[in-house]
Amino acid sequence: MTNASVALTALSDATRRAVFEGLIDGPRSVGEIAGTMPVSRPAVSQHLRVLKDAGLVFATVRGTRRLYQIDPAGIDQIRHYFDQFWNRALAAFKQAAERDEEDQ
Repeated sequence: MTNASVALTALSDATRRAVFEGLIDGPRSVGEIAGTMPVSRPAVSQHLRVLKDAGLVFATVRGTRRLYQIDPAGIDQIRHYFDQFWNRALAAFKQAAERDEEDQ
C-alpha cells in the first residue's frame, strides 16, 4: 500500500477524520481534542496514533503535554495522489477543446 493509500484509509473513518479536522487551526493536546468530541480521551489517542502512523500528524512535547498537529508532508502525499487524476482530466479537457476548435 502506498503512503497516500495508508493516509486515505486512515481518513476513511468519520471519527478519525473529525480528530484530524480538529487540528486545522493548529496544534492541540489530546484533552483539547477530546473535549470537543463525543468520544473518550483514550479513543482520541488511538485515532491520533493511526493518523501519526499514516504520516498525517506529528506530536511535539511542550512541558508535560504532547501537542499534535497536521504534518504538511502527509497532506502533500495525498495532494500528489489526486494531482495525477487532475492532470489527466485537464489534459483530456485540453484535447477535447482543441478537437472542437479544429471542427469549427
